[in-house]
Amino acid sequence: MMTTMPGDAARLRATVDFVREQDTTALLPLLLPGLDGPDLRTLVDRCRFAHAALLVFPPDAQALRTLLAECGLAPDTPAQPSVVVRERLASRYGRDAKELEVRILRPGVTGPDGARRTIEVFALTVPPGSELAGIAEHERARQHEAHLAFEVERAEPLMLRGLCAVLARRGAVPDGGGYNPHENGTVFYFAAPADSKAGYRRVELYAQGDHRDVLAAHLEEHSARQPAEALLRLLTGAWTTQALAAFAQLRVPDAMDTDTRIGVEALARTVGAVPENLARLLRYLAMLDVVTQDRDGFRLTPLGALLRADAPGSMRPLALMYGGPFYQSFAGLGHTVRTGQVAFEHLFGENHFDHFARDPELAELFDRSMAASSRMFEPLSGHPVVTAASEALTPGTVVDVAGGNGELLGHILSAHPRLRGILLERPHVIEAARRSLDALGCGERCAYRAGDFADVPPGGDVYVLSRVLHDWDDGRCREILRHCSRAMPDHADLLIVERVLPVDGSPSLATSWDLHMMCNVGGRERRANHYARLLGDAGLTLVDHSALPLGAGVMHARKAPVAEYAGASHRVSTAAGAESSSMWDTTV
Repeated sequence: MMTTMPGDAARLRATVDFVREQDTTALLPLLLPGLDGPDLRTLVDRCRFAHAALLVFPPDAQALRTLLAECGLAPDTPAQPSVVVRERLASRYGRDAKELEVRILRPGVTGPDGARRTIEVFALTVPPGSELAGIAEHERARQHEAHLAFEVERAEPLMLRGLCAVLARRGAVPDGGGYNPHENGTVFYFAAPADSKAGYRRVELYAQGDHRDVLAAHLEEHSARQPAEALLRLLTGAWTTQALAAFAQLRVPDAMDTDTRIGVEALARTVGAVPENLARLLRYLAMLDVVTQDRDGFRLTPLGALLRADAPGSMRPLALMYGGPFYQSFAGLGHTVRTGQVAFEHLFGENHFDHFARDPELAELFDRSMAASSRMFEPLSGHPVVTAASEALTPGTVVDVAGGNGELLGHILSAHPRLRGILLERPHVIEAARRSLDALGCGERCAYRAGDFADVPPGGDVYVLSRVLHDWDDGRCREILRHCSRAMPDHADLLIVERVLPVDGSPSLATSWDLHMMCNVGGRERRANHYARLLGDAGLTLVDHSALPLGAGVMHARKAPVAEYAGASHRVSTAAGAESSSMWDTTV
């Protein structure tokens, strides 16, 4: 029985055969088309083909061992964590690196000349049914992590400079590198020429020893190429947003699929577009890996499939929202930074909540865009607090405060048939929530409360605030938390779902959303210790904080001891306590 994911065994066997059969002299001209004469002799005399690398996706460690055995490979050492590949994958797909378990092994093979070579196997664990399956399929198609490595023999500074110059002259572009003191080895990375016929996009030149003086010049050339090009790519980010929004608005993804290719003429007829212009849009999206193209036409990638209206967890509403009203208001970011006025209010003449409430179509789009991020909710149903409430002798009640269309509450109630729920929302939102929860089969176990934050129902066992607090300033947050605290029995727990800012300034979706909140609602993202202070001011204490998908996190809070709260209350301004708030939905 096949225990590995389809495609991995074939790819690994092909890599093994490639490494066993390739000769350095024959491989280099494939990698660098046109390489011959003195340049070819220079590289052949000084370099040896050492290994090829690929990324595979076994469901577990045993499947990885089986995969290697099927391909006749036996690792010399146990698998080790691969931090670099994990971080690249996290960056490429906007995931939390902690979600990605990537290992590296280097089993040996023998080349045609009898020399020992290796297969560098990176393995990302993808269990059955995992949401990482889309990443696996996309990586198999794009082969981002595949590369070829050549080891330099008897490396000397002058000779290394010459080798780097030969590669650059033949179209290989400097692409970083580094010195590894643990191995006492220096790595020079190159992007392969666009017309390379070796089947690999990246080339590694490895030299034993410390050659950081030569590496410095290589990195300087890489850096000289990067800033202007990188800045240009950043400056055109708005084009990407609009390309994706137009793709979704025209319903092009709905006329495509991931298995069958379709020609531009037929696609244009289906969606009502000009064929030539649609082809140009698709060509741009192919560069973003949203679609793929060959002579038979275009098809969706797993990334693009998320923009289909009927896709599970469809992100089409987000594309329309980010390419629509939020795109317009973000143009006023400079105004917000300069004046402190919320850009959305400056543009539309009213706040985000009132504007959406007056436009039923826009309100519905907003609610659907909120649901598009529902994959961040999935682990919440297994949170120890929720599980304990479900397993109690008397089944517990989950109170979802400002619960929108009931997406989160539906996840929890579906996973725990003994739990009951209460959803607190605005009257016009409750009807949509009722339909949603009825469709999930949870409606009979859920009560609905129309009202404001001041109307948080008492007597619940678990209270949930999901993407609510980031809409408000600190004063409003304190008041919302106080309403929750007053309603909560002493035994109750509070779960707060937000994107939490990192303490070390590392890249984070929360940092991006912080600008979004400032520009569109006047809110903000916060660090965990900031939330802890707000909780303390409301008579609550932060128990712990754990990660969720899509860069989110869940904070667990409980009522603080009376003495502790008395001290905190004394420090809070009575003016802050007098601020009013309204019961509104949250912002994506």
